[in-house]
Amino acid sequence: MGLRDWVSGQFIDIIEWTEPSQNEILAHRFTRHKNEIKNGAKLVVREGQAAGFVKEGQLADVKVPGMYTLDTKNMPILSTILGWKYGFESPFKCEVYFISTRQWTNQKWGTQNPIMYRDPEFGPVRLRAFGNYAFKVTDPGTFLKELVSTDPSFELYEISAQFRNVVVSRFIDALGASRIPMLDLAGNYEKVGKIALERIAPEMAKMGVSLTQFFVENISLPPEVEAALDKRSQMSVLGNLDQYTKFQTAEAIPTAAANPGGLAGMGAGLGAGLAVGQQMGGAFAGAAGAPGVVTPGNTTSPATASAPPPLPTAVTFHAAINGAQAGPFDLATLAAHINSGTINRASLVWRPGMAGWAAAETVPELASLFAAAPPPLPG
Repeated sequence: MGLRDWVSGQFIDIIEWTEPSQNEILAHRFTRHKNEIKNGAKLVVREGQAAGFVKEGQLADVKVPGMYTLDTKNMPILSTILGWKYGFESPFKCEVYFISTRQWTNQKWGTQNPIMYRDPEFGPVRLRAFGNYAFKVTDPGTFLKELVSTDPSFELYEISAQFRNVVVSRFIDALGASRIPMLDLAGNYEKVGKIALERIAPEMAKMGVSLTQFFVENISLPPEVEAALDKRSQMSVLGNLDQYTKFQTAEAIPTAAANPGGLAGMGAGLGAGLAVGQQMGGAFAGAAGAPGVVTPGNTTSPATASAPPPLPTAVTFHAAINGAQAGPFDLATLAAHINSGTINRASLVWRPGMAGWAAAETVPELASLFAAAPPPLPG
């Protein structure tokens, strides 16, 4: 095997990599027996690829798409390491890594746990978000040194979790910096995406990768918060609930009339509803400490609770007649005394609640009585 592989290595002078379409390989190390590459071999780098040469543990050169002859003319750095400047023509040992520089699209990202967001209208809320992004390797040398290292086949799954963590972390920062109200986020996905892209790009550049696209597909609330928001929206759509209830009742009458026994059933339902309403009214009155309802410390019987309140007490006045206190008189009796002249406008009167005696014409309750009485005779 050793001799045959060595002989094959001397005659195989095409170095290339055809990336399998079904695999997600970001970097591939070219396989050669003992890493021996024939001087003067052809290197083919296709579009969407870059080739990196590693010699003695250090990156020696990076080639962009094209065809190259490996000699001292187009490999100056590697030639210096190998001593080609002195005409060294034998095969040399060097590792060749092909790096995919095409754009990798439809990479998913999403928040594993809800994130806290301070909304100006609803206060602290929890949000979830997800979307997709696209990236490409724009600095093959940095990518090879920072991520690939000595991995012979570096695949996307090995770095996708790290990329996703960077994207989600910086997206949360961008969402907080946007200060967009929660209900307005749906119309500002593009704005939030641009802010996030600006924050994520520097982090990805440290690994030789550029973020080419970033999209926010959805920002949502927890199910229980969405249900409460739906209720609020439904109430706003209905508007006046009293008018809506009357409308629903009016709509139900023709249906009940067309159904045998429907009117009777509807009447029974209305009666039951009225009874329930009365019971609820009584319960609310009891909760407020209304008289006649049995509450802790209140032993009023149910019969007393249904009795009407007492009639209001008639207003009565005391009056000074012929220098002496008389009364009390109700308004009808006072009117008779005023008509007879026993009590005039200057007569002193008093009722419970007044601070002292006052002229009858100054009391508001007696003003209407003097309107029908004749004025005093002229002197």
